[in-house]
Amino acid sequence: MRAEILAVGSELLDPLRQETNGSYITGKLLEIGIEVGARITVADDAALLESAFRNALGRAEVVIATGGLGPTADDLTREAAAAALGRRLLRDPGLLEDLKARFARFKRVMAPVNEQQADLIEGGVSLPNPRGSAPGQRAEQDGRLVFLLPGPPGEMAPMFEEHVLPLLRQHAGSTVVRKRILRLAGVGESDIEQVAAPVYKTFANPRTTILGGASEVELQLVATGAGEAAALELIEALNAALRAVLPGRIYSEDGRALHEVVAELLLERKLTLALAESCTGGLLAARLTEVAGASAFLERGCVTYSNRSKVDLLGVDTALIETHGAVSEEVARAMAEGVRRRAGTDVGLSITGVAGPGGATPDKPVGLVFVGLSGAAGDRVRRLQLFGDRDRIRRQSCTIALEMLRRGVLGLSAS
Repeated sequence: MRAEILAVGSELLDPLRQETNGSYITGKLLEIGIEVGARITVADDAALLESAFRNALGRAEVVIATGGLGPTADDLTREAAAAALGRRLLRDPGLLEDLKARFARFKRVMAPVNEQQADLIEGGVSLPNPRGSAPGQRAEQDGRLVFLLPGPPGEMAPMFEEHVLPLLRQHAGSTVVRKRILRLAGVGESDIEQVAAPVYKTFANPRTTILGGASEVELQLVATGAGEAAALELIEALNAALRAVLPGRIYSEDGRALHEVVAELLLERKLTLALAESCTGGLLAARLTEVAGASAFLERGCVTYSNRSKVDLLGVDTALIETHGAVSEEVARAMAEGVRRRAGTDVGLSITGVAGPGGATPDKPVGLVFVGLSGAAGDRVRRLQLFGDRDRIRRQSCTIALEMLRRGVLGLSAS
């Protein structure tokens, strides 16, 4: 079965507003073997909404709409769904009495505009909403199921769990869809694609999607099987083939973020770490200290932004900075060695670079970054030329530094 989700409400198209119902529903549907083919946000416009319902019904066996069930003139979901189904809206006496009783419990008189919340699609079934005034409803036509749910997540999620998910589970049968996300760092999407594509394109099931981010790549494997064991077996076959062509590259297969994987490695090996950050200004330390118990491996983090701080706090030779500049292989190495020596840790890790937008020279453009590693994870420096704005360069620098540390601890090559 395939589903489509409509998020209804002009306010959801505001760039500062985040729509969360779709993600929640998608995850729940995937658990019972129903894939979501599209998630669409639609303004409070009768023609647009009716068209969105018609299109969704033409493509999917399940259509779920959230929002637009309130009492105001711009709450048009009921009307649009009924029009798309070619049915009337009928005022349900039982629903109307329930609404009035709800208002009476709060010692309020129900306004006439609330009466439209008792309108039910002809042949439809109401879904009770003890948490709000907007009841949901479902309708079926030509084997397709339509669900109308309220927009507030606190009302929508319980209604979905109690009245939608059990019914869809029955319709879905024993088919199961499972997803696994493989995460890689420090390499480009195109580099991974040219190695991984010849493998995953030989598999029709699982289906693979590759996504690139700030120095990170995800391979999403989605398998459909007759039961949990069958779906996981299909995923593992492809996963094993990808491991073979990407040796040491996949840092996570279970959803963990890179900083969590690195923290676990350091804890397992009982290695201590000290950081020296220049252009990232403590961002790397912040990521590592998101992990509970980070004090067991992270001894200190020094933000050595100025040249003087590199000399005073890390013991970097002034002559080295004067000769090569603060953004250089030599200084990155000295920073890693210096912070490790001063902190008395097993490993030292440093970052120095030009994050921009200013501070660049013809020889040292914006995005030039050096990452240094010293001690038990190896002694190495990696030169990077990153692209993007200041925030992206800083985030990429931290990601590549963490991946360099991971690879060093595991005895893998630097890049």
